[in-house]
Amino acid sequence: MALMRRGRAQMGERARAVHPRLDPACYPLLVLLGRTDAVAMSELLADLAIEKSTLTRRIDAAARLGLVERTTDPQDARARLVALTPEGRERLTALQREQTARWRRRLSAWDPADVEQLTALLRRLGDGLD
Repeated sequence: MALMRRGRAQMGERARAVHPRLDPACYPLLVLLGRTDAVAMSELLADLAIEKSTLTRRIDAAARLGLVERTTDPQDARARLVALTPEGRERLTALQREQTARWRRRLSAWDPADVEQLTALLRRLGDGLD
């Protein structure tokens, strides 16, 4: 339980680092969008495992802050794609660089074999969650 509480707290911290008014529930959406250019709503629904109405609210909230935008799918004019705005991508990238540097500092005193083992175990855990 303590790990879950810490995870929720960190998500809130990360969301605020991207934008002071960003709802922490929107942070996973931004992370997914940060991995690509533009994503169909159907893909986001599958990846985030949330209801369409919930996704719409999260996109709306992030769009109001200037972090994401909707565009028409060039392959299907009926469909909408969601993407980070340049500002959203810049803010998310800055945070991710900071997080990477923080983890490197934390693990710098570890034996490299331990870091490799931790990496392998975390990948295995992540693969098991899919």
